[in-house]
Amino acid sequence: MTVTTDTETRIDPAWRSWEGGHGGHVAAVALAAVRDRFAGGAHPVRTLTTHFLAPVTADPLHVSGTAPSTGRRTAACVFTGHQNGAPVLLGSALFGPARPGPAHAGRPAPDVPGPQDRAPLRLAPWLAPFAGQLEIRPATADLPLAGGPRAELVAWVRFLDGRALDAAAVTTLTDVLPPALFARWRSPRPVPTAELTVHFTGALDDAPEGWALVRIRTEEAGGGWAVDDSAVWSAEGALLGLGRQARVVRGAPGQPADGRVNS
Repeated sequence: MTVTTDTETRIDPAWRSWEGGHGGHVAAVALAAVRDRFAGGAHPVRTLTTHFLAPVTADPLHVSGTAPSTGRRTAACVFTGHQNGAPVLLGSALFGPARPGPAHAGRPAPDVPGPQDRAPLRLAPWLAPFAGQLEIRPATADLPLAGGPRAELVAWVRFLDGRALDAAAVTTLTDVLPPALFARWRSPRPVPTAELTVHFTGALDDAPEGWALVRIRTEEAGGGWAVDDSAVWSAEGALLGLGRQARVVRGAPGQPADGRVNS
């Protein structure tokens, strides 16, 4: 049986990025809009894919979801998001219960100093308006716009509102650091997300809180596109989620006199 739902929601303007709502936060809002309807709160989300068709504004966002079929082991849904009658999102989510099986820790947390030993990173409001909702403390010497040798950033991050590290929070965190290419550059340019896929682990079942350790690195870039991989760990070192996103690398770098980035 096909099941459908339609939910109206909004993106908090505090989570604005350069061109619209912050991609990871928008994906998290879409997940929340369909999760209870299709998983019934019984099955955790295992993977979430979101395609960003246009910048999402603060206007009403209508998220429509459809579950073509639901099996005994998993439930899947596809969803779309519309604003002012135009499509802005397209995605899918897969839900499934935990079950006995082999364990393998193939992505251990980096060995870095704890957040109490690192100074906060202050991102300029014009560069990342949404950063005002977070505390970010770089965990390595790699910093945004420092012209370093690696396209990688690692930082401790926590939400200032104290929210738990659930699937929605982890979705946001996979996209919360600047694009990893920023670690190589000295001048910024827009690098919006075109597609984001997040895979979640069973460690989320323990509802961790507080600091998360986030790493993002560029695996490949060229032709105006880049592929970034990210990982999110709890403060205790448990892997919470893995993300991969396709990014569009825009325009020439530069910051005009008004403090905004040329696109």
